[in-house]
Amino acid sequence: MLGEYRIHGRGASGIAADIESAVGAGALRPGDALPPLRDLAAELGVNANTVAAAYRLLRDRGVIETAGRRGSRVRARPATAPRDQIRIDVPPGVRDVSKGNPDVALLPPLGDALAVAAGRHARNPPLYGSPPVDPELAELARAALDADGVPAGPVGLTSGSLDAMERVLTAHLRPGDAVAVEDPGWGSLLDLVPALGLRVVPVAVDDEGPVAGDVARALRAGARALVVTDRGQNPTGAAVSAARAGELRGLLAEHRHVLVIDDDHVHGAVDLPLHCLSGVTDHWVLVRSVAKAYGPDLRLALYTGDATTVDRVRGRHRLGAGWVSHLLQQAVVHLWRTGAVDPAAVAASYGARRDALVRALAERGVTAHGRSGMNVWVPVSDETGAVAGLLQHSWAVTPGARFRVRSAPGVRVTVSPLDLDDIAPLAGAVAEVLHAPGAGRYG
Repeated sequence: MLGEYRIHGRGASGIAADIESAVGAGALRPGDALPPLRDLAAELGVNANTVAAAYRLLRDRGVIETAGRRGSRVRARPATAPRDQIRIDVPPGVRDVSKGNPDVALLPPLGDALAVAAGRHARNPPLYGSPPVDPELAELARAALDADGVPAGPVGLTSGSLDAMERVLTAHLRPGDAVAVEDPGWGSLLDLVPALGLRVVPVAVDDEGPVAGDVARALRAGARALVVTDRGQNPTGAAVSAARAGELRGLLAEHRHVLVIDDDHVHGAVDLPLHCLSGVTDHWVLVRSVAKAYGPDLRLALYTGDATTVDRVRGRHRLGAGWVSHLLQQAVVHLWRTGAVDPAAVAASYGARRDALVRALAERGVTAHGRSGMNVWVPVSDETGAVAGLLQHSWAVTPGARFRVRSAPGVRVTVSPLDLDDIAPLAGAVAEVLHAPGAGRYG
């Protein structure tokens, strides 16, 4: 069951720490079954309730999963092995299109915005007890949400999209609950869900968003939450179409207890209309980040949702970080007020590069996906062979394993670092690698 490894410890925390350490060191591998409670209790000379408490701690930390009569196993990707460790070292001279970052040339300079925010801060410094959300920022954010047809709701702030999602999930769910998540999908979210002690239910994605049939199966199987990327999906570039949104909203109308999280992280950097799922169920949240359009280091994401959810998230936030820096909030207000970013121009820039790469690959017999955003997804049969082959051609791409649960292999290419002159050489390299006999052929 565990090979040569023997679990040690007397109390629940000691037993849990020993198992977690063994998983991190590789002595216990993903999928390894843990001993039944009573067997391990007898071996360690402790009460079965002590082992049960240890397993509960490990489940809550995302290290193991419990599957009823089948017992407990180390997760396929435990929280001690996050997906962002699935990366490659980029040798000198190799073009890196693996990072997923925005094009820095499209990000606005922050000097003036921060100076204006500092001036406001000097005149009226926010102190303990100040409103957590700058009123002007809330007004502008709500107006933009209204323009996109997002249901009415209060506005809150967190330090990035993932921070918002964590707070929303923990506001409603408990360890063991199932969350329907896109597959392939955002690797950080695929790590976060099990780290919270929740179960990932993978949902297939095509160019128009989550596949309705898979969502229906997840809902019938008892998923308590659904997370959907509305536009610029990472890694596939999918965007929820009006028709797909209608299908999904129809399904959700029959499951009003399900928590819905709309991820609109590319707002301000995409030109496709928003088709969100918010407002169909009793509890919902839409999250918008400023990272892609204004800069990741601003660490600001806004969210809106039903009053109960927003109140819960705000209340828990007050007991921890408290609020997002008003300096950053006021800087973002200045950027919005002055039109520091032209969303149409930014979207057009990414779109020109993304579309050109998809076309160039198609001309060379390679299927690729990239309807919106800054990434292109290329299905392959052998990720290792494809990544290694492209490295030999001086291109570094991201292995698809970082984004997958059960979906087919692929590699992600970020177009942000590319010029249009780079498209043909990159497409040629991909085609040569994938067409090579036995080496990462496309599916």
